[in-house]
Amino acid sequence: MCTFLYYSDSRRHLFSIQIPLEKQPVPGYPEFPITVGEHIRKKRMDLGLLQREVAEIIGVTESSIWNWEHGTEPELQYNPRIIKFLGYIPFDCPDDTVGRLAWYKRAMGMNLDHLGEAMGRDPEQLSDWLSGRHNPFLKNREKIEQYLKNQETFLLPEKK
Repeated sequence: MCTFLYYSDSRRHLFSIQIPLEKQPVPGYPEFPITVGEHIRKKRMDLGLLQREVAEIIGVTESSIWNWEHGTEPELQYNPRIIKFLGYIPFDCPDDTVGRLAWYKRAMGMNLDHLGEAMGRDPEQLSDWLSGRHNPFLKNREKIEQYLKNQETFLLPEKK
């Protein structure tokens, strides 16, 4: 706290002005980001970058960054580059097997065809599992677990 004193000669009044010496929050700065766009904005503001500069780093247009920061969800294909820019994965990993597979698909920016090819599974079967229309049998859950375990080299530290 910094105090300034002011004396008025005409009436001999004493004024005291107190200014807190705390860093004031920047307007629009997300203290506790929730959406991917809020994570991008927080990182951008922490680094002192412009939207244009972040767009160049991620490989998208400046308007894409603006849209993401204002609530539009990025397309899956951009998630790996966003994660690389942030240095962490901005969405939580569920505990269940199918939820972790969906999380992995999202983090890697994969569509069902790419995931099916990587796992040796039919994309339609994966769609049924991920949408909740069908639950994988125990044997298939074990194969999913094994696949995810083999992919752990990709996984970065969890959300900050």
